[in-house]
Amino acid sequence: MAKRVSVDKWLFTVTLLLVFIGLIMVFSASAVMAKERFGSPYGFLLRQMAWAGAGIVAMLVVMNTDYKKYRQPSVVFTFLGITCLLLIAVFLFHDSHNTHRWIKFGGFSFQPSELAKPALILYLAYFLEARWQHITDWKQVLMPAAAPTVLLALVIVKEPDLGTAIACVAISASVLFVAGMNMRYLGYALAGSLLPLYFLVVRVPWRWARVQAFLDPFKDPQGKGFHVIQSMIAVSTGGLAGLGLMEGKQKLFYLPEPHTDFIYAVTAEELGLWGSVLVVALFGIFLYRGTRIALRTEDMFAKFLATGITAMVVVQALFNISVVLAMMPAKGIPLPFISYGGSSLFITLASVGVLLNITQQTD
Repeated sequence: MAKRVSVDKWLFTVTLLLVFIGLIMVFSASAVMAKERFGSPYGFLLRQMAWAGAGIVAMLVVMNTDYKKYRQPSVVFTFLGITCLLLIAVFLFHDSHNTHRWIKFGGFSFQPSELAKPALILYLAYFLEARWQHITDWKQVLMPAAAPTVLLALVIVKEPDLGTAIACVAISASVLFVAGMNMRYLGYALAGSLLPLYFLVVRVPWRWARVQAFLDPFKDPQGKGFHVIQSMIAVSTGGLAGLGLMEGKQKLFYLPEPHTDFIYAVTAEELGLWGSVLVVALFGIFLYRGTRIALRTEDMFAKFLATGITAMVVVQALFNISVVLAMMPAKGIPLPFISYGGSSLFITLASVGVLLNITQQTD
């Protein structure tokens, strides 16, 4: 029978450390831009601090809420339904940079695609809890399990946001793998996605330009390869100890979105190898503790929740850092806890609250 134990202090501490590092780096990366845009160098920092405070409060509340309460169909399908409606609602708002990703009211903005990740995790945990032993039944179990992921991914691609759609698929695949999905089905899915990916990447000029920049950024150093090269320069000039906080040069209108997608490049330049390795090590600890939680619990609902939430954080971190290090074409995925962005930070912290609650209950 489950008993109450203390919260996983390692996971809790690592999460707060990543948020703290994020606040420091958001200020360092955005101060010049904020001064130009808002008249104050603290513009982006204050907004991020507000979201961080709200997210930590949400994490503490959720951490002390029994995760079993989310097992109810009314909770699962209401959450999934609201997420679907919000993803469709973004198309009613004016586009921003030719994309429909945000719901905006006055000074408030929210990115519904961030909700898709925990919504899919909750659905999969609920659906697979009683069916994981029949995961080989592709018609009755596997297809209904994967269907919401495919549908939400298609809507997100339409925004367009291929990176987040791929992240959703990767997170769902992680949960299905832990549930016992035969790897040949993953192979079938990958084979079936080749043609759509061809049209989504090769036949879309700006995405194909990103792939070309990834393959050979120096072929067009002032055009398609500019951002990749600037990221590599930032990482390489940091050395072992870095140039020091606020001393980075690449964030000064060289790096694109230095406080969001490329904040890890600023971290490497200003904190050096030691600082950037520390960030990777913290995500490594997060992965270890999250995996440990999933392995130790015998409650399948908790196991799938823990797997999905851990994958949600680690997959996005892997994608973001890989892009910064020129190991993957640019995707526009934030670095969890660290990149500027209220929607991502708040939802990720709330999700970690669920993971922390699971750690308090062992079998």
